[in-house]
Amino acid sequence: MSDRKPTKTAVALEWNGKGAPRVTAKGRNEIADNILAIAREHDVPINEDPELTEVLAHVQLGDEIPAELYLAVAQVIAFAYRLSGKAPSLAGHEDRRDPDTQVPNDPTQAPR
Repeated sequence: MSDRKPTKTAVALEWNGKGAPRVTAKGRNEIADNILAIAREHDVPINEDPELTEVLAHVQLGDEIPAELYLAVAQVIAFAYRLSGKAPSLAGHEDRRDPDTQVPNDPTQAPR
C-alpha cells in the first residue's frame, strides 16, 4: 500500500457568454487549494467532478475548451447559474425553443 496522498486538481473556467469557456487557472495540490480558496473568497460556485477536472487540466491556460466538452461544461455552467440564482443573458441570441415545450426550472417560462 502506498503512503502517497491523492493528487488534488482544480481548474477554473471563465465564460463571457460568447464563444466557448476558457481555462483561466489550473493546478494540482497546493495550487489547487489556492484556486479553490480564491473561488470561495469570491463566492464562485465550485462543482466537484474529478473526471471532467482531469480532462480540463490538459487544456492549455487561456485556451477555449474543446467542442467534445461543451455539453459537460454547459451542465457545470447551468449548475453555477442555478446556485447563484442568475440566468444567462440571451441578448443577441434567437430563442429557438418550441413554445409548447416545458423546461423544468426554466425561469423564462411562466407556469401554465
